[in-house]
Amino acid sequence: MEVGFIGLGAMGSAMASNLLAAGHTLTVWNRSAAATEPLASLGAKVVKTADRAVQGEVLCSMLANDQAVREVFLEGGVLDAMDRGTVHVNHATISVALAQELAAQHGRRGLEYVAAPVFGRPDLAAAAKLNILVAGKPAAIERVRPLLEAMGSKLWPMGEAPERANVAKIAGNFMLAAAIESMAEATTLTRAHGVSAAEFLDVMTSTLFAAPAYQGYGKLIAEQRFKPAGFALPLGYKDVGLALAAGEAQRVPLPFAGVLRDAMLEALAAGDAELDWSALALVAARRAHLDERE
Repeated sequence: MEVGFIGLGAMGSAMASNLLAAGHTLTVWNRSAAATEPLASLGAKVVKTADRAVQGEVLCSMLANDQAVREVFLEGGVLDAMDRGTVHVNHATISVALAQELAAQHGRRGLEYVAAPVFGRPDLAAAAKLNILVAGKPAAIERVRPLLEAMGSKLWPMGEAPERANVAKIAGNFMLAAAIESMAEATTLTRAHGVSAAEFLDVMTSTLFAAPAYQGYGKLIAEQRFKPAGFALPLGYKDVGLALAAGEAQRVPLPFAGVLRDAMLEALAAGDAELDWSALALVAARRAHLDERE
């Protein structure tokens, strides 16, 4: 299948590589040209402008946030460059409001739109083990199923309205952030009483919380290994903001999301923007002045 791919960060690059490995023909674009070089060496065609990536029957994109998606697709003319019937598969974690707007804009142009945000960090993306939430018209989803299956281990159908996949992704990331914050605060408590994060989390992630999210992020917290960032704090801050906005739109209070937002904002103010969002553990430790005690 001829596929365009826009957005080659850590996640996008890994996902695009798997499409090439599955035998698809790939045309790629990224704002930073350096990110295209590894894919070019694998056989991808590199173009200089985003609208020129629209050369196949499917266009995939993995951009960072609402602003990037809006600039590329709505303001940058990419939608207008797409032929009628082309399927756009959007993997970005974006707001519910923008998801609804994009669905309408695609429909007006005779384009198919599939929302397919993913759960998984770059290592899982590289291993094609992402969990992919999928929403859109059934016929469009079937057209792109081979691509999605080349990038993920399981597809989770979320219905026809694209924003359904996005709100599920937003809610899932809110739960992940809550798990990280609970471990951050709990390990700060145990450390203050002489029990290391590693000792405590080994117990918790082997018993009551023996789940991938707790085990993966617990290991990062126990080892204080926040670089390189698999999911950087600014992205976590963005996603908590999306949860709050989605809640406000439907008058759903999310009090703990406010706690998470403030903790992440505190981390960003302290200069932690390049760290993984598991560095919320640093915020909890600083609040308790642990460095002065240990």
